[in-house]
Amino acid sequence: MGEIELVDATLLASRALLGVVARSMTEALMEVTLPQFRVLIVVSGADQIRIGDLAARMGAVQSTFSRSVQRMVSAGWLNRTPSPDSRREIVITITTKGQALVDHVTASRRTELARILSALSEEEQVALTAAFDTFTNAAGESPLHDLLTIGL
Repeated sequence: MGEIELVDATLLASRALLGVVARSMTEALMEVTLPQFRVLIVVSGADQIRIGDLAARMGAVQSTFSRSVQRMVSAGWLNRTPSPDSRREIVITITTKGQALVDHVTASRRTELARILSALSEEEQVALTAAFDTFTNAAGESPLHDLLTIGL
């Protein structure tokens, strides 16, 4: 297989996976925006995170990002409290409502992926797992538990 065919096959597979991601987000996007959902994913995986660190992970300026977080707090998705280590710092945690949304999207995504993968033979599943592992390593991606924290 040539490079062009390999790239085309990878693009097609990425579209199929993006479809799974998009379908799993349909209900969530009636509640929050995509950037807000990404915030929920990051906070969910962090237990608690300083607002400055969260802004940095989101690629945002802390002063403007703080207003976005406050809107999510007001909507019941996040908690904002003084840090136990320093009252000058603010830490963000996810609420039960926010975690329920993250869990619902993750469960929806898992269900659809399981349905798709069940159509493969055991040999195909083993080969696909090896191929995904190889691709993930070549891309320099984080381990699975890290990826789950960013919503993938």
